[in-house]
Amino acid sequence: MKARSAIVRTLGAASAGALAWLAATSGTSAASSQDGATVQAATGDTPGYAVEDFGYPEADKILADKGITLKRGDGHILLADCADATGLIQIIARNKSKVCFRVTGDSGYLALEIPAVHSIRGNDYAARVDMTVGSERKTFDISKNIWTPVGESGDPQGREHTLVEIRTSK
Repeated sequence: MKARSAIVRTLGAASAGALAWLAATSGTSAASSQDGATVQAATGDTPGYAVEDFGYPEADKILADKGITLKRGDGHILLADCADATGLIQIIARNKSKVCFRVTGDSGYLALEIPAVHSIRGNDYAARVDMTVGSERKTFDISKNIWTPVGESGDPQGREHTLVEIRTSK
């Protein structure tokens, strides 16, 4: 009997909490998030939902500061300071300093644009990159922990390639 009354009290408290939450969120209010996007409370009988576009955080700032277009990814391949640590994927492009990425998790994906890439040093992950030259798309397997010639240095015609995707797996 004690167990039953404890369950009833718990359910009653949970219901009261849910009703209080509904009352607090039933109004229409808007607020701005840290990135400037407007967030609006859901109205009506159904709760709102979040949509993740997998856009790279602060991509506009990175483009302005470093000239690198970071589009979207799964959050497991992150721009890193090349001086910070070992174990990074390192990219060399003509007219740019070295660009590095840290990989976390079991796999990763990043869509980006870095023009005139000619060498990539892999890390401990298996990595593949997609590059474009004109309307042609090429895939290169990146060797682990050594430099791999890609783009113009891996092209018999020496054409300038743009790095557009990085994919990694353990």
